[in-house]
Order: sequence, then structure tokens, then C-alpha cells
Amino acid sequence: MQQKDPSAASTRIIIVDSETDFSGWAATHLKAPDVIIETFERAEDALAAYMKQRADLVLTEARLPQMSGIELLKRLRQQDPNAMVLLFSGLAGTSAVIESMRLGAYDFLRKEQMPYDLRSIVESALRTVEARRTTLASANPVSSESIQETIIGRSGAMQEVFKLIGRVSRSDAAVMITGESGCGKELVARAIHKFSPRTQKEFVAINVTAIPDNLLESELFGHEKGAFTGAVAQRMGRFEQCDGGTLFLDEIGDMPLTVQSKLLRVLQEGELSRVGGNTTLKTDVRVLAATNKDLEKEVTEGKFREDLFYRLNVVRIHIPPLRERREDVRILAEFFLQRMAARKRTPQMRFSEDALGLLEAYDWPGNVRELENTLQRACALSNADVLLPADIPLGSNTQRVVTPIHTLTRMQDALQTLIHGAQQLPGFELMSWVERELKKAALRASGQNSEDAADLLGVSEEDMSQSKTDTKPVPVAGVVTAKAVDPKAAKARKAS
Repeated sequence: MQQKDPSAASTRIIIVDSETDFSGWAATHLKAPDVIIETFERAEDALAAYMKQRADLVLTEARLPQMSGIELLKRLRQQDPNAMVLLFSGLAGTSAVIESMRLGAYDFLRKEQMPYDLRSIVESALRTVEARRTTLASANPVSSESIQETIIGRSGAMQEVFKLIGRVSRSDAAVMITGESGCGKELVARAIHKFSPRTQKEFVAINVTAIPDNLLESELFGHEKGAFTGAVAQRMGRFEQCDGGTLFLDEIGDMPLTVQSKLLRVLQEGELSRVGGNTTLKTDVRVLAATNKDLEKEVTEGKFREDLFYRLNVVRIHIPPLRERREDVRILAEFFLQRMAARKRTPQMRFSEDALGLLEAYDWPGNVRELENTLQRACALSNADVLLPADIPLGSNTQRVVTPIHTLTRMQDALQTLIHGAQQLPGFELMSWVERELKKAALRASGQNSEDAADLLGVSEEDMSQSKTDTKPVPVAGVVTAKAVDPKAAKARKAS
């Protein structure tokens, strides 16, 4: 366990196990300055102690007589929704693990894991507790009004977007919204509609790429009965559906040329005909379009009609990617957490400062959509109410980040395991064994490249040369066993 700041309050840990030898070992293993550890054999006694004085962390065996560890977890979380509980067991079934995590356990360990993983996981849990205290003290909640907003941002770039939205909302001018995928083009379109005189009428959004080319014309303009195979009844198109309102055409750059010509007529004349029909219908629809393509280039290459481009591009609003407005990441992330809590009626989750720093440093190639999806995944998998850097999977990696502190703690525990193993074998030359096995392991990890192995260990390449030809097997998992060395032979070598 890492030492705490002397000015900080003492950390209190409760350990519950009917096997007193094991709870005693765990208490010794976690012993540290400013850490108070209490052990109990019965869950009932631990619950009473917790209710008398809250603990920072409770470690409990899942299989206990009378009240089980899982029942203890349930009662603790009922009394204190923020209770930090870690369960362990030597004989835990799948259902016990799933039920524990469902009830809000921080983690579930098998007993054989605990000599290697206990300290690092306990330290991680206590860092979460400390982060929770910090975030609760400095929380700056988003107002209920903000939760209802459709698009938010504090950056100078987004303030300019908001100004444009306000200006174009007053008119019926066509608007071209550009930007990378996931940056919020539909949100901008919805905001334009919301603040326009058409707000009481319908807003209809269509993703052009989601509709087959042969059906897109019918989708937009409708069709008459018998117009084509499968047209068993007359159908109203989207232009008719949102008459008086706003039609948003996303990914307009992928619209087939044949449909582009008919769309141009609607924009010019305010008239349309259903597929297979002769009747001309009047329509009053404001069209907003969006694309992540370079439409000027598409026009030059003959893939998009020039006259339609100018009809749609009366006003252009460009949304910068999230990596160019990193100051918006924090407010967006906090907004998404609050919105998820409001929609699901669950307790509000928060970020540690390190987690927010991680989010702000990432480039977000998927923009705002990737940020929201990442936070949804993090909240679904988190075992606490404060999100730490290790809880946030970035990019295509869906695994949690292993922090340097966590890794160093595991390495320190591995050293303790080596020392303990050597103590069971009097006369065993631990240092020479570790040096030899480390060199061989480094060579294997670097594909027998002496230079890379030397860099990994921080030694010269000459020091590695004698180990490259030594291919004796390493004891499984690096654990010293009685068969790994002959103590009598070791003593004889030492005496000589």
C-alpha cells in the first residue's frame, strides 16, 4: 500500500472472512501508515461496525455462514449507495460473480489471485474513493435547462456556429452543413428548425445513404398505387409529410443524379409529382442538407449537379472536428453523463480530473458521437460512481487502461513472491537466478534480438550475449519450486 499524505484522514478498511488465518494475512498484506484495518468473521458484525462508522473499503468473502458476502454487499449498498465493496472467494461460481457486479461490487477476486492482485486493486479502489471526495467537493452541475439543449459548446468556433444558427433561423434560406462524421450536423439542423418560425411543424431527417437508390425517389416524393412492383397503395412522400416544416437531407453528396434533378425542381418551383403520377402538388418545405464530402470537387468531377449545389449552398455552416475545439470536450462529457443519468433515472456519475485530462488529450476521430459512445460504454462497465482513466476505453480498444501505478504495484508484489519463494529454499541463490531468467525472458520477448533485450532491461548488449544460447526452461509463471534447484548442490557451490 502506498503511504498517504500525513495531513490526510486515516483510511479505514474492513475485512470479513470466517477463515481467520486468511483475513489475518490480508490485513498484514495491506498494512500501511494511516490505514486502520478491522477484521470480522461474521457479515452481521461487519455490517454493524460499518453502520456505526463508515469504512472506505469493505473486503468480504462471498461464501459466509448465515449472511453471505453478497447479501452483505446488498445491505451495505442499500444503506450507503456509495459503499465500496470488494468480494473474494475460493469457490465462486459464475452466477455469484455476475450477481456481485450487478449489485455494485467494485471487483471480485479469486483467492488464488489475491497475493498478486490484492494490493493493486485495493489501491485503485481507494483512489476512486479519494476522487469521489474531490469531485463531490468541486462539482459544478449542468443546469436542468442545459440538459434540454440540443447542441452545446464553449469554444470560439462553436460560438460562431451558434451565431450563424441564430441568423439563418429567421429566414427560409437553404443551409449546407459540413463537417466530419459524428460532429453533430443533425443537431445543428434540429437547432435551426427549433428556433425558426417553422418550429411548430414537423422536422424530418433522412440519411440518403441508408435508402437504396431505387427507393429514394419514392421515399422523398411518394408514389401512386401500381407505380412499380410492390406499390400496392398510394404513399405520401417526405416532402408532403413535413409540409410547412423542415426536411434535413444528410449525406446529400451520395444522392443519385436522377433524384438530384427532381429535387432541384422542388427547390425551384415548390412543386412535385409522386412517382407514377401526373398530378402536380404544391409543397412548402425548408431544406437543410449536410455532407462530409467536398461537394465542390464532386461538382467538378460531374458527380453532383452544379445548379443543385448552388441551390443548397445558400448559407454554409461548418462544424469543426472535436480535436480542434478541445475546450468543448469537458462540457460535452459532463453533459452526456448528466443526460444518461436523467434518462435512466440512475445516480449521477462523475469524472476524476485525470479522466477529464485523458478525454481532452485524445483526438476523437469519431468526434462527438465517439465521445458519447465511449462514455456510455464506460458507464456500463464501471464498478464505481467516479470514472477514472482506467475506466475509459479509447479508440478501438475496448479494454480498460492499465495505469503505470497499477503496473508498478503488481511488479512490487511479484518481488515479494520471489522473496517468499527463496525463503522456502535455504541456500538458493536468488539474485543469480533472477538475473539469468530475466535475460532469457527479455530475449524471448524481443525475438532473440540482443539489442532490444538489452534496452528492455537497461543493460549493455555484451551482458546479454551469454544468455542468448542458454535455453533452459523457466519454472512455470516464474514461481520457484522444490524441483527448480537442489539446495545441497547450492550449498556445495557456495562453499567452494
